[in-house]
This record gives sequence, C-alpha cells and structure tokens, in this order.
Amino acid sequence: METLAQLEALCERLYNSQDSVERAHAESTLKCFSSNADYISQCQYVLDNTSSPYALMLASSSLLKQVTEKNLPLQLRIDIRNYLINYLASRGPELEPFVLGSLIQLLCRLTKFGWLDDERFWEVVKEATNFLSQAQCHYAIGLRILNQLVSEINQHTIGLHATRHRRIASSFRDQSLFLIFQISLTSLFKLKADAGSKLQELSLMLSLSCLSFDFMGTAYDESSDEIGTVQVPLTWKPVLEDSSTLQIFFDYYTMNQPFSKEALECLVRLASSRRSLFSDDAARLKFLSHLMQGTKEILQTGIGLADHDNYHAFCRLLGRFKINYQLSELVNAEGYSDWIRFVAEFTLKSLQSWQWAGSSVYYLLNLWSKSATSVRYLKSDKPNLLEEYVPKIIECFVSSRFDSLQSELSDELGEDPLDNVEVLQDQLEFFPYLCRFQYESCSSYLMKIVEPIIQSYMKEANLPIPMNSYELSITETKLAWFTHIVAAILKTKQMSGFSGESHEVLDAEISACVLQLINITDSGVHNKRYGDVSKQRLDRAILTFLQHLRRCYIGDQAVFSSKLYTRLSELLGLHDHLLLMNVIVGKIATNLKYYTKCKEVIDHTLTLFLEMASGYMTGKLLLKLDTVKHVILNQNREQFPFLENWECFRSRTTLYYTIGMLVFMEDSQLKFKSSMEPFLQVFGRLNSTPDALFQSDAVKYAFIGLMRDLRGIAMATNSRRTYGFLFDWLYPAHMPILFKGLVHYADIPEVTTPLLKFVAELVLNKSQRLAFDSSSPNGILLFREVSKLIVAYGSRIISLPNKADMYASKYKGISICMIILVRALSGNFVNFGIFELYGDRALFDALDMTIKLMLSIPLGDIFAFRKIAASYFAFLETLFNGHLSFVLKLDKNALMLIVGSLELGIKDLSEKISSQCASAIDNFATFYFNHVTVGESVTSPVALSAVGLIAEFPELFSRILRTLFEVVVLEDRGNQWTLGRAILSMILISEEMFVNIKAQILASYPPDRHQRLSLCFDKLMQDVTLSLDPKNREKFSQNLTRFKSEFCAK
Repeated sequence: METLAQLEALCERLYNSQDSVERAHAESTLKCFSSNADYISQCQYVLDNTSSPYALMLASSSLLKQVTEKNLPLQLRIDIRNYLINYLASRGPELEPFVLGSLIQLLCRLTKFGWLDDERFWEVVKEATNFLSQAQCHYAIGLRILNQLVSEINQHTIGLHATRHRRIASSFRDQSLFLIFQISLTSLFKLKADAGSKLQELSLMLSLSCLSFDFMGTAYDESSDEIGTVQVPLTWKPVLEDSSTLQIFFDYYTMNQPFSKEALECLVRLASSRRSLFSDDAARLKFLSHLMQGTKEILQTGIGLADHDNYHAFCRLLGRFKINYQLSELVNAEGYSDWIRFVAEFTLKSLQSWQWAGSSVYYLLNLWSKSATSVRYLKSDKPNLLEEYVPKIIECFVSSRFDSLQSELSDELGEDPLDNVEVLQDQLEFFPYLCRFQYESCSSYLMKIVEPIIQSYMKEANLPIPMNSYELSITETKLAWFTHIVAAILKTKQMSGFSGESHEVLDAEISACVLQLINITDSGVHNKRYGDVSKQRLDRAILTFLQHLRRCYIGDQAVFSSKLYTRLSELLGLHDHLLLMNVIVGKIATNLKYYTKCKEVIDHTLTLFLEMASGYMTGKLLLKLDTVKHVILNQNREQFPFLENWECFRSRTTLYYTIGMLVFMEDSQLKFKSSMEPFLQVFGRLNSTPDALFQSDAVKYAFIGLMRDLRGIAMATNSRRTYGFLFDWLYPAHMPILFKGLVHYADIPEVTTPLLKFVAELVLNKSQRLAFDSSSPNGILLFREVSKLIVAYGSRIISLPNKADMYASKYKGISICMIILVRALSGNFVNFGIFELYGDRALFDALDMTIKLMLSIPLGDIFAFRKIAASYFAFLETLFNGHLSFVLKLDKNALMLIVGSLELGIKDLSEKISSQCASAIDNFATFYFNHVTVGESVTSPVALSAVGLIAEFPELFSRILRTLFEVVVLEDRGNQWTLGRAILSMILISEEMFVNIKAQILASYPPDRHQRLSLCFDKLMQDVTLSLDPKNREKFSQNLTRFKSEFCAK
C-alpha cells in the first residue's frame, strides 16, 4: 500500500462495501495493522494525517486490538496514552461519534491494562476533568471518557486474568471512583437548568455507572433481589447522607425528559445502599423518609409513569423498600400512612391494568408479600395498615386474572401463562404469602368466588352434550387458575413459617374444593373431552396441586396433621392419609387410561406417580392400594393406551421405572416374575417373528417399546438382590433378541438408541448393585454380551454413508457406545486381566471397535456436540487410567490424534472435561515416570512404546505442558488441583521440556518482568523431590497456588 489515499479507499470498502469478497480482501490486506506491533507508528501516522472516518476507525480499532492482545512495553503504552489525550483535546470535537467512541475506548483500555503498572495511568481522571472546564463539545468528551472508564474497569476483559481484573477494579474503586461520582453530581447540579441536553444525559449515565459498579467483586446484578444491597464504600457516606444527592435524581425525574428512566435507576441503587453505611438509625430513617416523600409525590402526580420504562423502574424502586428496610422502619418513617395508601392505590390500578403492567406488577406484590410476612415480628405501636389494604389487593389480583382470561383466550397468537410454567411461577411467587397473611378471610373469598363456578361446571358435566365450547374453556381456565393458586398456597407451607392448627383447617377447606373438582373433571360429558386444551390445562393444575398437597401432608417429609384430616373427613370423608393417597392414585390411573396423546399431561402424571413411589413411606402405602396392585398386574394397552402412541414412547421408561420401584420394594422374586409376564409375551412374539418380517413397523415399535420399558425396570434396581432378579431373568434367555435387533435395525437410530441406552443402564454399577458372588461368572458373561453388542453395532454403523443429520444418524449411537464401555470398564465387576490370560478377545474387540467408532467422528464435531464431547473425554480418561497398554499399541496417527485432542480438552470451558484430560495426561506421565524415569531398566513393550512416543513427538507433549501452565495461570478454574497433578508428572518426566516451556512463557512477557517471573518458576519447584507420592504432590499443589498468585501480581 503506497499512499494514504489507497489506505482510505481500502478502509471505506472494509466498512461500507456490500460485496463480501471485496470486504474480505480489504480485511486481509489491512490485517497487518492489528497483528504486527511494527505498525503502531503507522496507525499514529494515519490518525495525524487523514480526515477519513473509516481510516481513523481502522487505526483506532487496530491499536485497541494490539493493546488488548499483546504485551506492549510500558513506555510505549504511556506514549500512546499521552498522545490520545492530546489528540482528543485537539481533534475530538470534529470526529465522527463512532470514531470518537473507539478512541475513548482505546484510551480507557490502555488505562485499565496499565493501572497497576504505573501511577501515571491514574491521571486520566484529572485530565478528563480538564475537559469539563472548557466548551460544551469538550465537556461532552470529558464525560464520555469518564463513562467509558468506569464501564471499562467494571467489566471483565477477555485476555485479562480475573485476579488481575479484580485488583485493578479494587484499586480504581479506592483511588478514583468516588471522585468520578462527585464529578457526576457536580455536573448534574451545574446542568440542571439546561433541560434536555446531551450533557445532562451523560452526567446521569455517569452517576448510574458509578452506582452500578461491582464494589465487592462478586460480579452479580446488584439490582437483583438475590443480593439485595449495593455495597457502597464507607467513604461515600457524607454524600449519600446529604439530602441533595437523593433530591437531584428526583428533580431530574420530574423534568420528565427522555432520560428520566436513568434517574429512576440511580434511585433504585441508592435505595439499595447497605444499611451499615449510615452513621446511625436516625440518618438511615431520614434517608428512608426522603425516599418515601419522593416516591409519594410521584404517586400523587403520576408524572412520567405513562412511559412503560419509567413505570417498570418505578415498580422496582418501590420493591426495594421492603428488601432493604425492616417493616418497623417503614411504619415509623414520617408520612408512612399516606405513602402506603398511595402504594396500595397504585398496586390496585396496576392489577386492573394487567395488560399494561405486565411483569412489573410482581415487584409490587413482592413489596406487599414481604411486608405481610414481617407483621408477626413487628413491635411498633403505630398502625401498619396492611390489614386494610392486603385483602383488597388479593381480591383485585384474583378478579383481574379472571377478567383477563376472556381476552387471553381470544388472542390466538398470545401465550397462555398456564402453558408456561416459568411465567406461571412468576405470577404466583408472592401472591400466596398475601393469602396466608389473612388466611381466613382470603380462603373464604376464594371459596366464595369458586363455588358457583364449580356448580356450573358440575351442571355442564350432567348435560347430554357439551355446551358452548368457548364458555366451557373460560370456566375450565378459571378453575385452573384457582387450582394453581391453592397449590401455591400449599407450597408456602413448606417454605415459610406459616403453620398452626387454624391454617391446617383452612388448608383442608380450600383443598376440599379441588379434591371435589377431581371427580367432576372425569365425569359425564367431561369424560369425553380429554383432547380439549382447556381440560388439559385444568388437569395439569390439579396435578400441581396434588404434588404440593402430598409434600405437605403425605410422605416422608410431611408431618401428620390430625386437624387437616379431621376437617377433610367432615367435608369429603377422607379421614387419613391412605384414603387421600387413594384419591391421588385414582386421578393418576384415570389420566394414564384416558389421556392417549397429550404428552404434557402424561409426563406430569408420571412425575407425580414417581415422586410417590420414590418415598419410603409413600411407596409402602402405595402397595396397600388396590388401584396400584391392579396397575402392576395389568400393564397393557387397555390400562395404558398411551403406550401405543409414538409421541409418548419416552414416557414408557418413567412408567416402568415407577412400577419397577414398587415391585422391588416388596423384595419378592415371585412377584417380580409375575410382573414381568407382559414382557415375556413380547419376547415370545419377537422370537417367533421370522427375519423377513422383523423390520415391519409393528415389530419395530414393539421392540422399541420393549427396550424403553426394560430400561425403566433396570433403573429401578438399586440393590445387588434386585439387580440379580433382573439379570437372571434376562440372561441367557433373552439376550439374543437384543443382538437380533441390532442386526436388523443398525441403521435405524429410533431403534438402536433405546436399545443402547438400556445396555448402558444395565452396566451402570450404581449403589454397587453389580456385585456378583466370587464364584459367579456373571460379570464376565455380562461384559462378553456387551462386547458382542458393541461390535455388532459398530461393524454395521461405521460403514454406513454419511447423512445430513450426522448426530442423529451416527454420532448419538457412537456416544452411547462410549458411555457403555466407560461404565463397564470402571464398574469394578470384571477382572479384565482374565481376558488376555485365557485368550478371550471380548475386551480387545470392544476397545478396538469403540476406538474406531470414536475416531470416525471429526474432532470439530466432537467439540461442537457437547454430549459427544462428554462421553468422548470420559472414555479417554478411562482408557488412560486402566488400559494404557492398549492405547500405546495404536498406530501413530490415531495415537497423535487422541493425545492432541487431550491438549484441546484441557482448554475446554467445561471443568469436568478439562479435569478428565488432565487426569489422562497424568496417568500417562505417571506410567512413564514409574517405568522409565525411575525404572531400573526399560524392557516391557508398553514402556518402550511410551519412550518412542515422547522421543518421536516431543513438541506435542511440550505443547501440552505449556497449555496446562497457561490454563492454570491465565484462567480461574476450580480444578487447579487436578491440573497441577498433570503438571508435576509432566515436569518430572522431562526437565528439559520444563526448562524450554519456562523460556517460552518468559519470552511472551516484557523484559522488565522476566526477573520476577523467573523467580516465580524457581519457587514452584522449591522442596519438590523426584517423586510422585501423595506428600510430594501435595507440596507441589501448594507451590502452584502460590506461583499463580505471584505470577499474576504486579
């Protein structure tokens, strides 16, 4: 590139061209500016001599990349910084906004990266302040510099170690942040008369940035309710206690400018200031009273609340009152009675305007619910007035939800909250606490409004044909909402201190309404409406209610309540938990019998059934019920028609997992065999099916269903005895059908996936269930069957042509094969040495085929599909742990690909994968150390292979060691202990490799840091001996922690 004009033309093409080829050519030509440090002076030349905004943008963005990614000498960085300050002062006002923003970001990035290196970088605040004393254009530049600086320091920058980032942020907080906040306040006071100006907006944004700073380094959203307070430093106390600070933000809000939302956001953060910041209770009460007065005036006038952003921020501000202050403080504050009245009126209007209010109203409900739950602790004599307003809010919430249903049902494009669990939980998160506050009046109100609806629904059930479907949908949706409210109220009993006999009686009364509803939903014409969406929503609401009722009053965690059952006995004749369980199981059985296509209801029903079977007490109680006995003995399509629905095939596993748990709970082999009779019939039909007909749809679906069902049964075996029941039943009589299925369906993932998942469950040694007798060959026999299945599947799938969806057609099955082998190899139910001893190829064939399958997946695809990556690296860890001799016998290309993938895996963001790779490397290096480094003589073929591998590919293992160092030093990982084990073993097998890595790492840092960093490396090996015993490893781990801390320090 010979002239500046050519550069300007290229830059314009880079940023403006519509031709992707032309843009790519320009990017390639100009890449040198951002990648080569020698071009830094060229960037300065461009800044000095061009007027093209695109050329200026290239120079600025290139410098930004260089500063971020390269370790530039300190003096060069200071020179660039000084140049930028002068450049912004002289040419800043005439620059395009995007160029100005980029140059300011460059200045702030330089400042951040150099903050701990030289105190001259601290002067940027003073220099930005100089801009504020000049004309408006320079004033704006000064504010933009300070805004960007606070933002840059606060946000983590890629490439900057998290520990160093925190040290920079802490130093900046202590040295400059308060001064910047004071500058923002001074600007706000100074510019107050300059209505609507850009300077006002920049000043407000600066205040907001300062108040949003991550003061404690916890990297949370400080406006969230999870933390609740903003940890403002103590030095800020005089400014925050000064009433003019709060007032200036209220004043800017009442100006009703486009940036009034920012003023409210500042108030939200000020309202969240930590309680201990204030001098005493009087100062905190004064601050609270000011907040109350300011918000009361906004509530009185309604100014700005027509803007939805302002409305949402204002609701958040009101919500902060109870999060950060005690109810006693609110009640004792001046003007509380007027304030709470205005808040109540505002809440009622918001609930009535539910379409406008949206999710904002839940900040208000949070305020009321937290206030209501605090009344019991209130000792003040002053009236809190909650008893007056809470009932009105409850009634308004319920009536507004009911009123909104008609609009929601007519809006076909809108999403019903009853279909979205997350939205529903948001809507009902706080409301139940209000109900519990005045539970008697609230429950009376709820029953009063729902009883006529239930009566109407009962009459509709007795009609010969259904009435108007729209009206029926409205009725069922109202009942669903009521049921969800009752469920949420019961849920609060588990999560709060609301208890007592009176509450249990009221729980019984509102629960009786829903229990009564259960009979109606499945009677008369409703018995033929299981395909209607509104009925499905109602049944899902009933299931949610039954879940919470069970958790509160039935089961291992529930406390038996005589008052609840006494009242239920009076109302419905349910005098104990066994009768109540019978009602729940009856509903489960009805749903499973009549819902044939609605997967959501079926899955919800099965979840409830599984929860009940999982509890020790509830499981035992279930076995006493005739309905459950009938279910166990009649597992057929008449009892469970959904079993034949392809869309619900996944649900079969959950059903049989539950049935299996109940069967095994009785610990009877006779009852187990009796329950398996339906499966014997299926096996019999499959065995008698000739090969020519085996691939028909009927046989295929029967086989898939069988595999899913058996997987559920296998999941339920949690002891050695119950697993023995299943294994003896399955082997050897029924294993051939699995092999037959793989032979016929190897290319059909819909069949092979459930089959392989069943096998994966079968070899999972959870709870040590695969503990066969010492005289039993079952462990070996099981592994041989697994080996045959893997080889049969792999030999067929590996030769199939690639398809568009490689994950579904091949990768998923290969991934499950790796999981099967990982579980089998690490299950500790087979002595694998016996296979080689007796010339049995089962182990060799399984390993050989699985590795071939594994290597058939491109490395890029392995990392792209996270489930495959998880099984791939788990397999490698298992291989390197117990079968290293097999690995080292692989051909060099395959071995290099595997070891190279371990290097990439160490860098992976998943700590589990990173740890697995480090463990594999450590196992290899430990083997090398024990058999080569400190071995008397290298004679074994495996050790010789290891020696040859490192000798032939020294650069690969050198890269692995460097990668381990870089991950430990440059990243904050929770698995440093595992990574450290691999580092030590790699260092001990080759001191020369460690010396080279040390030199390479030092060369990547500026010369002025070499001496200190070299000393860090020396300390790393201090008191570490030539040994891999636990004591030496622990010493190295301690040294590594200190090394990381000192290496990242200034």
